[in-house]
Amino acid sequence: VQLQASGGGLVQAGGSLRLSCAASVRTISDYNMGWFRQAPGKSRELVSAISRSGTNTYYVDSVRGRFTISRDNAKNTVYLQMNSLKSEDTAVYYCAADYSRRLSTPSTSRYEYDYWGQGTLVTVSS
Repeated sequence: VQLQASGGGLVQAGGSLRLSCAASVRTISDYNMGWFRQAPGKSRELVSAISRSGTNTYYVDSVRGRFTISRDNAKNTVYLQMNSLKSEDTAVYYCAADYSRRLSTPSTSRYEYDYWGQGTLVTVSS
């Protein structure tokens, strides 16, 4: 499984970005998907996750209400819409995939994820 994240860049505080993660698999519907981020000097944290079916999602408290995760299984792609960006959102963002039997429960531990993309840098200027 190869994951290709894109969409990062430089944006002013209050702006928006949309990250995409394209998966090279037969079907992404077999995988729970997640977006993680890692800021300089900090550990990698889960930002958001979505179940295989897309019916259930998870958000870390700091982004809830500002970020939206979604998936298009027909396109083998997962998205992270990021609005009202803050300087503290600056980080390298990684998408990850968990081959899961669970259809409707997102994976919320980094140790559940089997495959990782290369990361895309998001820089928010204040």
